[in-house]
Amino acid sequence: MFTVCALYHFTRFETPADIQGPLLDLCQAEGITGSLLLAHEGINGTVAGPTPAAIDKVVAHIRALPGCADFEFKLSTAQDQPFGKIKVRLKKEIVTMGQPNVDPRAAVGNYCSPEEWNELISAPDVAVIDTRNDYEVGIGTFKGAIDPKTPTFRDFPKWWEENKDRFHNKRIAMFCTGGIRCEKSTNYLMQQGVEDVFHLKGGILKYLEEMPEEKSLWEGECFVFDQRVSIGHGLTEGPHELCHACRRPILPEDKNRPEFEMGVSCHQCVDEFDEDRKERFRERQKQMALSRERGERHLGRTRLA
Repeated sequence: MFTVCALYHFTRFETPADIQGPLLDLCQAEGITGSLLLAHEGINGTVAGPTPAAIDKVVAHIRALPGCADFEFKLSTAQDQPFGKIKVRLKKEIVTMGQPNVDPRAAVGNYCSPEEWNELISAPDVAVIDTRNDYEVGIGTFKGAIDPKTPTFRDFPKWWEENKDRFHNKRIAMFCTGGIRCEKSTNYLMQQGVEDVFHLKGGILKYLEEMPEEKSLWEGECFVFDQRVSIGHGLTEGPHELCHACRRPILPEDKNRPEFEMGVSCHQCVDEFDEDRKERFRERQKQMALSRERGERHLGRTRLA
């Protein structure tokens, strides 16, 4: 059983490159895998450790970084190793929105606990907006939530500009997987003059961890960026797998559809790739099969974000 830690924190790192090396060294020494992003605006990522003690050491290290003493994180478990290796990367943003004036450290929407969230999103004057990418929303969302159908978070400001008139005199409630996208999207809406903005503290992960299923307004599964692919209430692993061609979630029964070819296509992407690209995918599948025969883990199977 592996311990999975999802984390983010907005703070000011003057020289993220100075943080990168020691953090990577610690993760490698403790057998930590996953992906961590560092930028001037903070840290974001998901990592997995072979023991809870290994994750504790990483958490303690991050808490010692400038402005990170009170950073929050969410723990869950995975039966199998969810990542192939560890990456600690430098980025311009820890979650890419492409809006240079957005600063969650200045102001964000009103936080709602899971219990408060249920009452809020049931109110008739509240518009509930899912800020995640379209393929994430496709396998689960809150009852009555609006799906912007955005391929990436960078597309959200354009969607809002085109649809903002729909929400006149509405309170806005926003949510995402762990809360990080809402830190930016609520700050963005406040800059656009929206006064009553709320978001789910800790995101869907915290909601599924704390909210009893019989009281839940969540429908479906929650997409996660690791080999578990999806999780449900109690943060238990869901039924979804990953199409290794398009990286979208599929159900086991989708592999019986005529469009499915392992590692090459699924019903969602069968027309997206030309034959040259599909041949490269088939070659990758051959290499993965050879790795399995040798008892090795092929890194092409991982999904990092």
